[in-house]
Amino acid sequence: MELLKEKIRDIPNFPQPGIVFKDITPLVKDPAALRLTVHELIHPFVTEPLSAVAGMEARGFIFGALAAWELGIGFIPLRKPGKLPYDVQSISYDLEYGSASLEMHVDAVGPGDRILVVDDVIATGGTAAASCKLIENQGATVAGCAFVIELAALEGRKLLKDYRLHCLLSF
Repeated sequence: MELLKEKIRDIPNFPQPGIVFKDITPLVKDPAALRLTVHELIHPFVTEPLSAVAGMEARGFIFGALAAWELGIGFIPLRKPGKLPYDVQSISYDLEYGSASLEMHVDAVGPGDRILVVDDVIATGGTAAASCKLIENQGATVAGCAFVIELAALEGRKLLKDYRLHCLLSF
């Protein structure tokens, strides 16, 4: 995991003063690091009966789509408002530096579906908790949540205490 940690760069004061952004672009640029990341991200879930992977806009699309590909299942994009072309269900939530909303097509998941939620970072847990609620509101089950990076000091795990959680790197 040290190889992966070395590929994460800190960007101070982004997107606003006082925030230290964890930039994953050096990691996704490196084919070996990217492949290792995806392999390790899905490893605890490879024997689980999963229906699909859901990833949050935007960096969750990178890891979520690759995870879905490796698992041989579909990918569900969870998008910012106004980006999906069909009927949607929406949820609003708080971030560590503001608020946001996510949408998902109303027919993306349903009863009996088991979904793995994937994103690059868990910070306060607001985005992930909202994603899980959005999926559960459609009658599906969240089989687990997988993150490349955990910002442990922000205690996002607390919001996800009812879910199986897997984080590759902790900062």
